[in-house]
Amino acid sequence: MGSKSSGDRRAEDEIVEPVVPLAKSLAEESEPDHNDKSASLFNVDMTPETTGNKMNKHLETVKEVVQPLLMERIDISAAVTMDRLDLARDISDIITDILIEERIQLNQREQRELTESLMHDMLGLGPLEPLLADETITDIMVNGPKQVYIEQKGKLVLSDCQFRDNAHVMQVAGRIVSHVGRRVDESNPLVDARLADGSRVNIIIPPLAIDGPSISIRKFAKQKITLDVMERQQNLSPAAATVLRVAGRSRLNILISGGTGSGKTTMLNAISQLIDPGERIVTIEDAAELQMQQPHVVRLETRSANLEGGGEISMRDLLKNALRMRPDRIILGEIRGSEAIDMLQAMNTGHDGSLSTIHANRPREALTRLENMVGMSSVNLPAKAVRTQIASAIDLIVQISRMRDGVRRVTYISEVVGMEEDVITMQDLFWYEFHGEDKGGRLLGEFKSTGLRPHFAPRAAYFGLEKMLLGVM
Repeated sequence: MGSKSSGDRRAEDEIVEPVVPLAKSLAEESEPDHNDKSASLFNVDMTPETTGNKMNKHLETVKEVVQPLLMERIDISAAVTMDRLDLARDISDIITDILIEERIQLNQREQRELTESLMHDMLGLGPLEPLLADETITDIMVNGPKQVYIEQKGKLVLSDCQFRDNAHVMQVAGRIVSHVGRRVDESNPLVDARLADGSRVNIIIPPLAIDGPSISIRKFAKQKITLDVMERQQNLSPAAATVLRVAGRSRLNILISGGTGSGKTTMLNAISQLIDPGERIVTIEDAAELQMQQPHVVRLETRSANLEGGGEISMRDLLKNALRMRPDRIILGEIRGSEAIDMLQAMNTGHDGSLSTIHANRPREALTRLENMVGMSSVNLPAKAVRTQIASAIDLIVQISRMRDGVRRVTYISEVVGMEEDVITMQDLFWYEFHGEDKGGRLLGEFKSTGLRPHFAPRAAYFGLEKMLLGVM
């Protein structure tokens, strides 16, 4: 690597994809040479493994000594273009030289950990890198330098991950937003961004965040979750999964309802896999995270206003444009506001089989929220007219919840039947009945069918699926 010029120091803030863990070839264990005279200054026992993602305190002390010396000897602008394994080897060699010069003694495992941590700080997202690499973690929440929570197996736990101070948190936040051409500072203290792997990020800093900068990351799931997988995980019953398969293949308009982190997008992805490969799909999202498996997909994403306050492209703008793109199905990542009226009109004008999600705790509440969102638009319609549109547009509501044992379960599958006077009529097809919990804290219950004949049975018959549907009711 070339030497670093003073003009290249600004390159240290450039963003690259999360750093890949170092090759195992660097992980071979070797004990320090206790006869080495260069080991007298920092001759401390660092043999015990560190816990979780938190470095050994002695190793942190060594890092504070090595990091500034390392930065003097490398060219960051050249480093970001290098192969990761080659870079790791070069940095490891430089660190070895520094350790000898500073008379610091580490074994190879400790040196590998130090090298990885320094690479994360220089080129990646620092202490967050191990959490991003852990596929069992779904959410990362940085409340401050010493408080980083993760969601793992459906439960929120405090991790061992720590930053040095608030300035370190701000440094990582700045790297994240610069990757998407944004900045985060007192004049722009609230930013949404996305990592290279698709993970969603929200950053909020003082003066809005009173106790210091906060980073929230919703990780992008690499594993494709299907209804079969959800069955095996007991997120829903085989019978309920069969009904959803029939609904998807029968081109029903489906609304997936649930709270934050309940698994709405995961369910939407699972149902979307039932769409015929020959159909043209247009997806519209605030932050792209849908995983369509079909070949004919157009993905659209909203755009926030620029620093001058212009250039915003809203969900409603994209939805109106999507109607001009000859879609067979429109998939709206989430209904949040005035775009509700456009989505209902799309569902009512030949775009059967459209899908979306909404934040609500029960199926009936989902319809009420949808009605309220229509009221946010500039279209003034009587309440009965709005409800009539909703009743004719929405066929099925899938309610999903993250329960207190951390497991996400489908708690209701409800069908929108029609209108009776001014009221939208519904019928539940399935619900989850809670019975208690076992000694391990896992909730006990069962998915039950109401036994009612689905109102969409004739539509299922049109697609040759009536027998499959009625066989599980």
